[in-house]
Amino acid sequence: MQTTAGITINQVRLNERIEQLSRIGRIVDTGVCRLALTPEDMEGIIQVRLWMEEAGLTTRLDAFGNLIARLEGTDPSLPLLMLGSHIDSQPYGGRYDGAIGVLGALEAVQCLMEQGIQPLMSIEVVAFCDEEGSRFNKGLFGSRGITGQLEEGELERQDKHGVTRREAIESFGCSPAQFAESVYPPGAIGTYLELHIEQGPVLESIDAPVGVVTGISGPLWLTVTMKGMAGHAGSVPMGMRHDALVGSAKVIAAFDEMVREDPSAPTVGSLRVFPDSRNIIPEEVSFTIDLRDMEMARRDQLEARLMQLLEDVSKQHGLSYSLTVDTNSEPRYCADRIKSAIHSSAEAMGLTLPELMSGPFHDALALSHVCDYGMIFVRSKDGISHHPSEYSSPEDITLGTEVLYRTVRQMCNGHTVIDTFS
Repeated sequence: MQTTAGITINQVRLNERIEQLSRIGRIVDTGVCRLALTPEDMEGIIQVRLWMEEAGLTTRLDAFGNLIARLEGTDPSLPLLMLGSHIDSQPYGGRYDGAIGVLGALEAVQCLMEQGIQPLMSIEVVAFCDEEGSRFNKGLFGSRGITGQLEEGELERQDKHGVTRREAIESFGCSPAQFAESVYPPGAIGTYLELHIEQGPVLESIDAPVGVVTGISGPLWLTVTMKGMAGHAGSVPMGMRHDALVGSAKVIAAFDEMVREDPSAPTVGSLRVFPDSRNIIPEEVSFTIDLRDMEMARRDQLEARLMQLLEDVSKQHGLSYSLTVDTNSEPRYCADRIKSAIHSSAEAMGLTLPELMSGPFHDALALSHVCDYGMIFVRSKDGISHHPSEYSSPEDITLGTEVLYRTVRQMCNGHTVIDTFS
């Protein structure tokens, strides 16, 4: 059994903040619904911003809705070290997804300051806006925003209540007209580090509290719309129907069977039916497909099989279909130099960290296009995430945050006091 030495961070403060933040948007006993750009999201930002300012950091809310706290370095002209994650959640989410990355980063930087360390480069802690993508069906909004990766039409995306992202951002007190001012110039960010729960079962299966991420799989998010013809359920014979829901169900079921043994594990997570009445044959159905993989060739093969399946089912049922691509990214790998720094930081604590890839995407995926990145994973009980029963123990979160703190400190080559870890 591994033993650890010298916890420097304030684990009581960290876990109290995690618990306090989880009360904002609380659902059932342990779950969270804190959708992006909602009043609950703003309440969370206000609370986290208060903690950042109490720690002595300067803060701002940028045009994209990102909350950013800054610790000035001795040489602010150097590319900065960015830390963070997100505090928005899924509609039926848990307490730890994203939140430990923001609050763990804040704890690491606050601990630096309390140790009398001023880094050579400036450090920013960011709570990114709308990482989840659950409200407007496209995630990583804030991290893609600051890195200049937004796409045409994103502000006109609507949630299930018809509210556009533009309207939501403006109600948040942010202005799309100022987006350009919030984009970081090329080279401004030198390194990005993110602490996150694993959201899977690997670390628990090998009895490891913390792990090092090797890379993030490439996500492909599609929205499929199948169209038929509405009619009275009591008068249109079965053989004459063009039922979009039956066609969609056949596509979904056949695709599930097709990929059941594949490690990419595609998912259909959202479905809408029109006109959505019990005695009307469905005329139009839209459903989402989440397809991701570390191997692009394998992902491309599955996508091609899906396209053929759509063609076959549409012909069989007299339907038409259309596709929109909501997200499309290739796999992105963590920088060796950062993985080495994480490993050496853990080794100084008596921890040997396993390496694993990330199936879920994170804000690190967007940052990887402009700088080197690294990620630290914390064990998830039963591998559960995006669910109220999501759980990572205070002890594991403490270890992950301590590794983050030591990694950050290792990168602060210009600190004003010299000290050695125990």
